[in-house]
Amino acid sequence: MVAVTQTQEDAPAPFTPEALESGRRLFGLPCTFVTGVASLPQLPAHALPEIAFIGRSNVGKSSLLNAVTGHTALARVSVTPGRTREINFFDLGGKLMLVDLPGYGYAKAPKAMSAQWQKLITAYLRGRAALARICLLIDARHGIKPNDREMMRMLDQAAQSYLVVLTKADKLSVAEQAAATRNASAIAAKHPAAYPLVLLTSSEHGLGIAELRAHLAVLAASAV
Repeated sequence: MVAVTQTQEDAPAPFTPEALESGRRLFGLPCTFVTGVASLPQLPAHALPEIAFIGRSNVGKSSLLNAVTGHTALARVSVTPGRTREINFFDLGGKLMLVDLPGYGYAKAPKAMSAQWQKLITAYLRGRAALARICLLIDARHGIKPNDREMMRMLDQAAQSYLVVLTKADKLSVAEQAAATRNASAIAAKHPAAYPLVLLTSSEHGLGIAELRAHLAVLAASAV
């Protein structure tokens, strides 16, 4: 895990053993599928804080969700981008609601379908009071792309706090990992809604998974 801060004053505290243990315990709880919705009226009503996961199609979102929850098939992993067509809700032990959002930027999706997904995602991200944090997933190999920047601007305008999470770090050398984190941090520092931390992760090797759990555990604890 590599953490990069916006300013020295804003530097988040290191992940302590206590924080890592809190994350381990939280994500050791049962995680169960609640519902999938394709329109805003179908959104479930509940009192749990929500953590949304979003990113470009094929960014490794399903793999990351499976890794962070310790499940092998919680979120379906597909070699075909654009497979997630609904907003899927998962209850983590009655403490957090994990929300798997459709991927964006899949060029081969039919225009009407892509527009429908975009409308649903935008309405959810801008109007969901229960949303505590968004994990914005970025492929570490490719960095922040124009449609990622567009999503960041939209989240800034909605004043929705988001954490940049770099995925597939195992595909890079150590030097490339550090460069990817620096570049993402430099961009995120220009966005007011971006949390002042970039997490480097690998679902394949477990890199950064414990730290991501610890980060999200704080949100669950604050809601008690």
